[in-house]
Amino acid sequence: MRQGQHAKALDEVNELISANPKDRQARFLKGVVLAELNRLDEAAAVFTKLTEEAPELPEPYNNLAVIYAQQKQYDKARTALEMSIRTHPTYATAHENLGDLYTQMARQAYDRALQIDSGNANAQAKLKLLRDMQGVGGRPVASATRSTASTAVASSAAVSTPPAPAPAPAPQPVPAKPVVIAAASSSAVASKPAVVEKPAEKPAEKPADKPAANTANTDIQKAVEAWAAAWSRKDVKGYLAAYGRNFEVPGGGSRKEWEAEREARIDKPGSIKVALSDIRIKLDGDTATVQFRQHYNSKTLNTSTQKVLVLNRQGGRWLIQQERVGR
Repeated sequence: MRQGQHAKALDEVNELISANPKDRQARFLKGVVLAELNRLDEAAAVFTKLTEEAPELPEPYNNLAVIYAQQKQYDKARTALEMSIRTHPTYATAHENLGDLYTQMARQAYDRALQIDSGNANAQAKLKLLRDMQGVGGRPVASATRSTASTAVASSAAVSTPPAPAPAPAPQPVPAKPVVIAAASSSAVASKPAVVEKPAEKPAEKPADKPAANTANTDIQKAVEAWAAAWSRKDVKGYLAAYGRNFEVPGGGSRKEWEAEREARIDKPGSIKVALSDIRIKLDGDTATVQFRQHYNSKTLNTSTQKVLVLNRQGGRWLIQQERVGR
């Protein structure tokens, strides 16, 4: 598929599915290949089936939305992206694609307004702004990249990383973002020591004002590893206890609803393994920003994602204040 041999890729993935019809990753890949072959209805059928079988997975909804957008079925695309975000509130790809979709829908609305009233200066100015945002000629900027493990569905994306620009007819619908389904590490928590990024120097403080930096960094890494370990052993109580009272719920929902959603996902049948690698800690007083690679492995999903946790020291413990997908 990376070599552009999509027909051959389809034959090979069909062989995989014949040997194991329940292999969701192979079926997901088939949907990607079908989309690359511009067999969009068939690709949409594959992703739709995956959303029915595993409604907790955000990636099939995202790719289904991109197909709908290419077919200019914008209401369906919006619904699919909203479902993707509902299953995974921190899935940045779906949020970005939803923004691109709203931009495209806004362009259509302003175009209609100008068809009705060609002298509408406000609509003209807003339409020009949207076109400037989306690139020369009114085409959305193709910002997607390809992963060695998987790929997104838009034909405008490049096959390798970094991406190479590819021409497309104007206007182009929502650019797809990469959907990464990579093999997870077998260990529960990676033991690689954290790489500490020291903040800018501050005026000297008395030793009694706060723990030594090395001690704080050790405590922070232990707190993050304990969070991942509780998740891996499906200890919901221990997992939720890692989040502070001031935790910012993704999407601005209620803390109670978020905890109920997390408990439902963690309590599902089957084992979970969460491994962390390339941990980096940036300490600033009682706040620590921790960046790492998160490898998630369950019965239905294998992903490798860059994550960021912001922790605060509260009552002698380091607790999570923010959780987001990294860049």
